[in-house]
Amino acid sequence: MANQIKMAIRDSIYGLYDRGWSQRRIAVALDVDRETVSRHIRLRTVERAKPAIPPAGNEMGSPANPAISPAGSGPPEPAIPPIGATGRRSACCAHDATIRAGIESGLTAQRIFQDLRIEQSFCGSYDSVKRYVRRLTAGVAQRVQRMECAPGEEAQVDFGMGAPILADGHKRRSWVFRVVLSHSRKAYSEAVFRQDTESFIRALENALRAFGGVPKTLVIDNLRAAVARADWYEPDLTPKVAEFCRHYGTVILPTRPRHPEHKGKVERGVGYVKSNALKARTFASLAEENAYLTWWESQVADQRIHGTTRQHVGQCFADRERPALQPLPPMPFPCYQEGQRAVHRDSHVEVAKAYYEVPAEYIGRQVWVRYDGRLVRVFNLRMELLGTHARLEPGQFSSASTDARGRCHEVSRTADYWCERAEALGPWCGEWAQRIRMERGVAAIRVLMGLAQLAKRTGRARLDQVCAQAVEHGAWRLRDLRRLLEQGPQPQQLTFMEKHPVIRDLGEYGRLVNPLEIDGQAPELPTAAPAGSRGPFGASMDNSSVATATVN
Repeated sequence: MANQIKMAIRDSIYGLYDRGWSQRRIAVALDVDRETVSRHIRLRTVERAKPAIPPAGNEMGSPANPAISPAGSGPPEPAIPPIGATGRRSACCAHDATIRAGIESGLTAQRIFQDLRIEQSFCGSYDSVKRYVRRLTAGVAQRVQRMECAPGEEAQVDFGMGAPILADGHKRRSWVFRVVLSHSRKAYSEAVFRQDTESFIRALENALRAFGGVPKTLVIDNLRAAVARADWYEPDLTPKVAEFCRHYGTVILPTRPRHPEHKGKVERGVGYVKSNALKARTFASLAEENAYLTWWESQVADQRIHGTTRQHVGQCFADRERPALQPLPPMPFPCYQEGQRAVHRDSHVEVAKAYYEVPAEYIGRQVWVRYDGRLVRVFNLRMELLGTHARLEPGQFSSASTDARGRCHEVSRTADYWCERAEALGPWCGEWAQRIRMERGVAAIRVLMGLAQLAKRTGRARLDQVCAQAVEHGAWRLRDLRRLLEQGPQPQQLTFMEKHPVIRDLGEYGRLVNPLEIDGQAPELPTAAPAGSRGPFGASMDNSSVATATVN
């Protein structure tokens, strides 16, 4: 039932209005609300606009009484006075068509006011335009659908302004984190100093532990601590919050941006804490405020009869909702820190002033790291694990002792790498490199690097020939190889073997050619053939011919 004013005040409103007073002046003079003055003036105008009672004998709907509708059509609608008809005429009435067109186009009152000032030289104030637009759009509010949930289905989460913390003469602002179970309205409140991801997760975990179970869904707004990218259809949660949901077996559903009615239960719950528990209170520490909130939840909030459900909050939670909650995991959510890092040129990322190695293909790219007091885990942006390292002291590097091929990154082992490179160029290059390393030690690394560069310019075959010449002549400097390369290929020298398994010794050939001395004994010379005798081939032989043959 609406509030009623006394008849004397109502008559005074009518009398002052007839004298030409404005509604604001009447409200100030009579100490009543201006809306009350406007309502009574509008009602009197409606009463005056009603038709007179028809005289007896006139029929309904006759021409003598055209204001009366025919039988069965119901009473006529009362005439509603136009805007500005019940009080001082608004300056916007002259621009009614323009304002209505702007409203239909979706323009705000501020934009309509700006257009009137620029295009039509409007002299009124912005407040007058705002009131005029509010009256025209008063009946177009959209309906909000009420959502009620089954036990254990949903909990709504939000932050609100907490009570100030006064310590050592300094006042510090606090925030109240509140979780409300949608069915029973059982709530949990905790005061924090920051609205970051770590505070959000720890307070939410404390709420679930206090409830003794986990609801199936958690409805939150798009706070930065939990939502990396706000999107009604496919929001992106921060990696740590997403891992928290997987650990507890629940789902976080962010609301549509700028739609607080999607979590109206916790919105009203935060207001209830601010107005009832923390109003006009100051605490000496955050622990003191949390202790008071714990007492207030159990002794005040849980003992009330909720205005909507008409149920005892604590009893409804104990009887209906707590048995419907999902069980808690055996272990709390692990406490760790995380963040995004850039991979340096040496294939390391910096975490807490220590350096941890990642695969070389991620140089210059972003990775995601998670670390606690014992381990450091590195992920790519698809949350695929790249490596796990033991936590190091600041300034240390976690480079593995060997790479993918089992080779160490120490300086002494780097010479092994360059010797292997030299052996791949050719056998003589490998021999020359090994001799250089034995002679110079670690200082030979740069020489071997220069050998690899020569192979790129001259080719492997040519460099291997030059290294063979250098090994033969004992040239163990890189400049000697360069000089041999500049001289060009040398003519090949023929070398003869003294013995061969197939070829006879030269001495044997000499004995065959000169059989005068065999085994150190002189052979017996044949006697002189008689004159006129013939040899085996029919030729005549004499002593002179035999001697000639022997000498030859």
